[in-house]
Amino acid sequence: MSGTSLDEPPGRAETDRWRATAELLAEVRREPGRTRVELARALRLASGSATEITARLRELGWVAEERAPCGGRGRPTTRVVPSPGGPVVVALDVRFEGWRAGVAGLDGVPVAVRAGRHARRDPDAVVRELDAVVAELVAAHPGPVVAAGIGVAATVLDEHLAQGGGQGWSPLDVRRIGSGQGLPVLVGNDATLAGVAEARDGAAAGAGTALFLTVEVGIGGALLLHGRAQAGSRGAAGEFGHLPFGAPDAECACGARGCWTTSVDGRALARMLGEPEPDDPYTHARDVLDRAAGGDTAAAGAVASAAAALARGVAGLVNAHDPEVVVLAGLGPALRASAPEGFAHACDAGLMAFRRAVPPPVRDDEHGADGVLRGAAAIALDHATSPAGLAARDAATRT
Repeated sequence: MSGTSLDEPPGRAETDRWRATAELLAEVRREPGRTRVELARALRLASGSATEITARLRELGWVAEERAPCGGRGRPTTRVVPSPGGPVVVALDVRFEGWRAGVAGLDGVPVAVRAGRHARRDPDAVVRELDAVVAELVAAHPGPVVAAGIGVAATVLDEHLAQGGGQGWSPLDVRRIGSGQGLPVLVGNDATLAGVAEARDGAAAGAGTALFLTVEVGIGGALLLHGRAQAGSRGAAGEFGHLPFGAPDAECACGARGCWTTSVDGRALARMLGEPEPDDPYTHARDVLDRAAGGDTAAAGAVASAAAALARGVAGLVNAHDPEVVVLAGLGPALRASAPEGFAHACDAGLMAFRRAVPPPVRDDEHGADGVLRGAAAIALDHATSPAGLAARDAATRT
């Protein structure tokens, strides 16, 4: 394993030397299989520069070249593709009950995925447990592991877990997970990272501005510009479920009143049905949706109310952010599908008049349960393939 600590970043001059290399590698990530000539044209590089940069990336193990199909006369050319044995990143999806983890190469697709439940839930025990998971993945992979990306089902503030949405999490320094392996550690909220995955190669791929919303235990999401989540000043943006779209007197586990979450998730459904607050709001919501589909009129009424509340909030965020596309994940697609006419009516009614003629499409997510892992891999790869990340990797291979 090779890696460097985030505490020892390369200097500015050293980083600047890698900018063109990072730009070419970003093109390979975005569209693998182009020739050096095509890459040079896209980046406005001289052919000699493109050749030199490609050779540098081969030395670092990121790319390989394979013969391109013959297109007629002339010298044969090669296509630049991710190296099959190239560097990888570790991706972690950390939930209150357990975790999923895997590794991903330059294509960003997690493989060797494993899962488990937390043996204990106190902060130090969780960190030790997950650090051991990262260590096992690093040891099991024959090639270099260059970064770790971690998605956490909680509010993340300055890369620390700050608030767990009422699930019992205590603040903990998530960056300690994997740091013992000498890896740069990138941390994000789970909903934000799932949104990154949808914007990169999912239901919002190609959109300049996308809104991602997921209903799990509460509502989370992200506003994404050209595939990158808008993090806010301290990394805690995207807590859409805590906008005051709910009943003004409804108490939320976050400490505020009137949060949108209090009208939509499994706890909201239980409250509407006069049932005790569930220990597992997500599973309870699924149960209520099943009961509604089976003809339970009370459950159907509660589901219709939650779907309409979700739709009104979608309309408000569309008015605020003007996205090209809205993507729903978690319970969102099922809520919409359970009451399609009510959802459409509530969303349309909430849109500003000029938006109703051509509203943005509302799509279901494509990555499902793998969204967080894919997003965690994406931010780790973003770092590892940045000028600073490439410079650090080069320095590590020379020591």
